[in-house]
Amino acid sequence: MSKPELLLPAGDFEKLKFAFEYGADAVYAGVPMFSLRARENQFKTHGVKEAMDYTHSLGKKIYLTVNIFPHNSKLEPMRRAIEQMAELGPDAFIMADPGVIYFAKEIAPHIPIHLSTQANNINWASAMFWRDQGISRIILSRELSLREVKTIHEKVPDVELEFFVHGSICMAYSGRCLLSNYMSYRDANQGTCAHSCRWQYKVYKGSEHNPEYEVVATDDEMTEDGVYDPVYRPLEGNFYLEEQQRPGEFLEADEDEFGTYIMNSRDLCAIEYLQELKDAGVASFKVEGRSKSIYYVASVARTYRKAIDEMELGIKPTFDYVTELAKTANRGFIPGFLVSNPKEKAQWYEKNMQLQTHEFAGVVREVMPDGLARMEVRNRIEKGWEIEVFYPDFNRDFTQLVGFMKNLEDEVIEVAHGGAGDIFIKFEKEVFPGVLVRRKRQATSL
Repeated sequence: MSKPELLLPAGDFEKLKFAFEYGADAVYAGVPMFSLRARENQFKTHGVKEAMDYTHSLGKKIYLTVNIFPHNSKLEPMRRAIEQMAELGPDAFIMADPGVIYFAKEIAPHIPIHLSTQANNINWASAMFWRDQGISRIILSRELSLREVKTIHEKVPDVELEFFVHGSICMAYSGRCLLSNYMSYRDANQGTCAHSCRWQYKVYKGSEHNPEYEVVATDDEMTEDGVYDPVYRPLEGNFYLEEQQRPGEFLEADEDEFGTYIMNSRDLCAIEYLQELKDAGVASFKVEGRSKSIYYVASVARTYRKAIDEMELGIKPTFDYVTELAKTANRGFIPGFLVSNPKEKAQWYEKNMQLQTHEFAGVVREVMPDGLARMEVRNRIEKGWEIEVFYPDFNRDFTQLVGFMKNLEDEVIEVAHGGAGDIFIKFEKEVFPGVLVRRKRQATSL
């Protein structure tokens, strides 16, 4: 099998550029109104054209996501959108709904169709069916094991397989969720998920109209450093959830042999299983995160780029990939279902908070003739703090202490705040526009 593709998210044109600069082979972007990141999607039709031209000028690929499940009222607008997007010449459409696929085949039969993970493809018979409908690539469900992926490839070798290797995991079956719809009237299957599964809830025992007491962690469920490490035991009685912003509203928590279904999943990280995934037949490694920052996109892209390149060269990892990835937003990592069912380890039991060890400090926008760099500040930095400048090439990274800074009014400063505008800063080594800067996460950020 040829070298697997590294596929990164492109929530907007800037993220697309950073994805390619830091190592992506291809990106996927949402068609306005009709992808499952409708709220975060910054692309408009003219922006998609610009992004597509830029991508193809690099000799790389861009796939357009049209993966909502439309009601009748959206069918004609969707048809028109597909016609417009087809004229731009994407390298593929990513789709889930059979009706939408029907439109695409009718309008632009020359454009390949990749089956979205929203279609829940988990077996080889389903893969055969979709192959016979003209699907060229299947984005497999995250819920599959390596053995299952391999079986699908062996049974249907003439269809490309794509697999998510990094990013957030939906608490529902590949995104088929109604919790957001129920809690906030925002339909995840129409691209407006409110992430209600990650809100903070209290658990009560009793009845809906008379909750007897709040269920809290016991001493044997707390580690020495105060982290909740639950002890699993059978529970009897009725339990109810109360969401933090909805006091007095109690939701019954139903449970079966598979567990309860209001969850805050840890994040997927399969970087240690790339060789196994390739051997199982995966042709494209996909990263989730169209709503994430340029810092996230760049950091994850370059780490997976290096891991894939070292894998292809047959050399052992030259550094700890997982530690590097932990410098980006995450809720703790698991390898998904690749080797086993993660069960209780799949859940993050603390608040809906990130565990990243570092934060985005800024991006270099311009290098001035006097040697100073104009930097857009994204998070607070202070004189004397250690910062790290990181490039697409790990060998060029360097750290230094923040020294000379001044604002655009030419006033020397010792503190720069994120969102307060650009500053001029002195770097100890060469930098160039587009280079990213990060710092260790401060205690006040936790």
